[in-house]
Amino acid sequence: MTQKNLSKWLKAVIIGTGIFGLAIFAWLVPMYGASIASLYPEFSHCYWPWLIFLWLCALPCFVSLFFGWKVAENIGADNSFSFENAKLFKKISVLAAGDSVFFLLGNVALLFANMSHPGITIIFAPLVAFVGAAVSVVCAALSHLIYKSAVMKSENDLTI
Repeated sequence: MTQKNLSKWLKAVIIGTGIFGLAIFAWLVPMYGASIASLYPEFSHCYWPWLIFLWLCALPCFVSLFFGWKVAENIGADNSFSFENAKLFKKISVLAAGDSVFFLLGNVALLFANMSHPGITIIFAPLVAFVGAAVSVVCAALSHLIYKSAVMKSENDLTI
């Protein structure tokens, strides 16, 4: 597979992920939340806090997709092992770690505000936070490896 083809495939995956994410957070989550609020009126006061919380949790994911797009462009330009890609993966790592912490703390805050079920906070929130932490660690490792490769590439570029 050539660099151009790899870049095109990565961009297609990023576009598909973005469309799927928008469908979930703009259509599915509000629709599901509204149906819960209509079926159980005692939870209707939780609709907007939860919706805003989930939208805030989605923002770093979409910013990460933007950074991923830049990485795909660099790969297409045959600049895979660059300091810029290392920085972009580091930013994605920080966003994933921050989003994981925010999601976990937000669930605990909503639980203490009596707007969440304990089962969601005990089971679901740590699971999502663990996945976010795993993404953060993988991106940090990729950032480190790409940085080391970029250093070696720059040293080799100076060699005749």
